Parts: sequence; structure tokens; C-alpha cells
Amino acid sequence: MLEALGVKAGGLPRVDVGTTISTLQPKKGCRFCGTALKHVFVDLGMSPLANSYLRRDDLGKPERFFPLRAYVCAECFLVQLEDYESPETIFSDYAYFSSFSNSWLDHARRYVRDISERFAIGEQSQVVEIASNDGYLLQYFVERNVPVLGIEPAGNVAEAARRRGVPTHVKFFGQETARELVREGIRADLLIGNNVLAHVPDLNDFVRGLKILLAGDGVATLEFPHLMRLMAENQIDTIYHEHFSYFSFLAVEKIFAARGLCLFDVEELPTHGGSLRIYARHDRIDARPVSPSVANLRRRETEFGLASLERYLAFAGRVHETKCRLLELLIAAKRSGKRVVGYGAPAKGNTLLNYCGIRSDFIDYTVDRSPHKQGHFLPGTHIYIDDPSRIRETQPAYVLILPWNLKDEIMEQMAYIRDWGGRFLVPIPFAQVID
Repeated sequence: MLEALGVKAGGLPRVDVGTTISTLQPKKGCRFCGTALKHVFVDLGMSPLANSYLRRDDLGKPERFFPLRAYVCAECFLVQLEDYESPETIFSDYAYFSSFSNSWLDHARRYVRDISERFAIGEQSQVVEIASNDGYLLQYFVERNVPVLGIEPAGNVAEAARRRGVPTHVKFFGQETARELVREGIRADLLIGNNVLAHVPDLNDFVRGLKILLAGDGVATLEFPHLMRLMAENQIDTIYHEHFSYFSFLAVEKIFAARGLCLFDVEELPTHGGSLRIYARHDRIDARPVSPSVANLRRRETEFGLASLERYLAFAGRVHETKCRLLELLIAAKRSGKRVVGYGAPAKGNTLLNYCGIRSDFIDYTVDRSPHKQGHFLPGTHIYIDDPSRIRETQPAYVLILPWNLKDEIMEQMAYIRDWGGRFLVPIPFAQVID
């Protein structure tokens, strides 16, 4: 049945006429320890860059597809993609604006309140955020009269931050940028990096930059999706080219320790389907003792199997089941004459749709709150992105929630679909219908 839909059993989506396949030769060494990468964690076939949204004029032009194949390093157990595209190409003009998610803004407010109390961050402190996006977080420090600086590579997103009163440098972060800031007299009492570590191709340069910029008794906090949750809950759509690496605590602790930074605390968060927030300090500073949560998470990850190859190599089998179950639900809906539309145009959704070979033959359109995405088309699948008001106009039978990590927020916003008997589809960990 899947063959008839243009989806090969091995997981490769069909490639439309006008598609070009990248012939770039990626590096084959681990981006942390340099070990040759021989073990495939999961292969999701060919996919375009997940944030390369198309205008109508682009639809007749060739698209570039890249292998979406993740490896696991046998030495340090870092899960990572091959490098097929440069960060400059991916991030210099970016479509993702953090402030369009209410739950993410609430998360940022809570962070600013709690971190300010815990580490006495005030008007005499210097806060620096790397990959500060549109000022979604730093704006709440500005309200407290705390000096801030954002570092953001995407000029279009940085401009939105400046309009919020958040001073922002348009730069990629690493040792060079860190040294420039230190020469300007800037050292970070609090150094923040939310959902940036996975986007970094040169991890060693990035972490060295953190070491340079962090004040002597400063604290760095970084948040990123937790690999253990990805594996336990089959979160395959969090794998896309913009995410170069996928971190366990075991792996990230090694990376930071190698550059003279001690992880003295860790929290598990519900954001993005399950994330870690790590707390780092200079390893020579012992004023902040290591929390018992560090040893506890190390133990749990080891028990889960993240310190041996076998668990990683068994993951691919679960991936195929996620694909099959989603296709079965969509096929059944179409055969019964039911209309299916999408909610959201996130990068993760583009991974899922391209891997499963789902195009406008299954999903009529999708919607997104961000005006920066509306009027565009999803990469690879060419599904149109509309304003959320269209759902009320067309009254579909099913709404497929592509940013499933925000399903509670979205189902609350879209509760009115139940007025005509509409139902929600959630694709991860396995497709299910929610009334």
C-alpha cells in the first residue's frame, strides 16, 4: 500500500520533478572527539532544509534535498548529522520567531523570575543570550532594568528584538565573537543559550566561546531537547538539518568538561517534548557545589542504555512504526471522504511530512499564527500555509497538530472545531485521534 502512495518501504519520500539532490560530501568524523562515524542511529531519507519555506514563484524551481541521516559516535555517544549545509545559509535569514508561542513566552517569564532570585541577577549584572531570537526572553530582564545583550545570527529576527528594546548583535557565536565582546568590556554574569546548542556545527569552538565570555563567578544555562526523551517517545521529527547534534546529559557533560566547564546542576523540562536545562560554571570555582540531580540523571541515562551502542542501534525500528500508523490514519480519513488540514508550520513538521511522503493529497493546507510563514508553502511537500481563521471557514474533520509539543495550547485555542465534530490528530509518539 505504501508503494502505491509513492513511499518506499525503506523510508525515502518520493522526489518530485524539479528536485535536486545535494552532492556535497559531508565530514565523517565526530564533531566533538573526531572519531570516525560508522553507526547509523536513524535514516529519514532525503529532505529539504526544514525552514526553507517557499513562495509561490518558487514552486516551479528545483529544490535541494539532502540526506537526513543521524549517526552515533561509538566513543562519546554524541548523536549527530552529517554536515551538508553551512550555518550561514541556514540561519542568516530565519523564519522562526519565538514570540508567537504563548506557552514559550510563559516559560521565558518563569525563567527570568526564578534565575534572578536564585543567582541574585539585578541591575549590576550583565546578561548575555546566545541565539536570542526576537527578544522573547531578554525583554523580561529589560523590564527589571538588567543590562542585556543578545547575540543573534539572523538579521531579520534581530531587528524584531531591537524593536522590543533589546540590544542585539548580528553575529554567530564562538571564540572569536566571545573575545570581541571581552575586548569591549563585556563578561557575562549570566550566559544563556536556549535551543542553540543543537544548531552548532563546531561544538568545541562554541563551548570554548562560552568559557571565554563567562565571568569568573558567572553561571551559564543552556536548554536543549533531551535525547533520552527523543528515543523514549519516538520524537523523530525533532531530527532535521538545522539540528546538527542531539544530546544526552552523558555526552554534553563530556563536551563541557573538556573545555573547563563544570555542569553543577540539571533540570528536566517539559518544553519541546522534553528538554534539559544545564547549569555550568568554571571548573576551578567550587562555590557552587554539584547538585545530586547530576549523578541521578547520569545513573538514569546509563540504565536507559545511553552508555552503550546497542540501545542507539535499536531505535530505527520504532521509527518505521510511527510512519506507518500516521499514514494508516490519513488513508482511512481520505477513503471516508474526510478533510484533513494541518495546524502549524514548524521545522519538525516538515521532517515528518517529507519522511512520510505526505503532501497536499492528504493535507489540504496548514495554518500558522506567524505572518512570516503565512502565504508560503512548506518545503518539499508544497502544502500551503494559511491564517488560522481558514479552519473555521472550511470546517475540516481532522486537524493534524504538527507542533505536537504545543498540543495542549493549540487544542485550547482551536477548541471550536468540536462545534462541527472536528477532531485532532497528534502524530508523536504514534498517531492518535483526540476528540
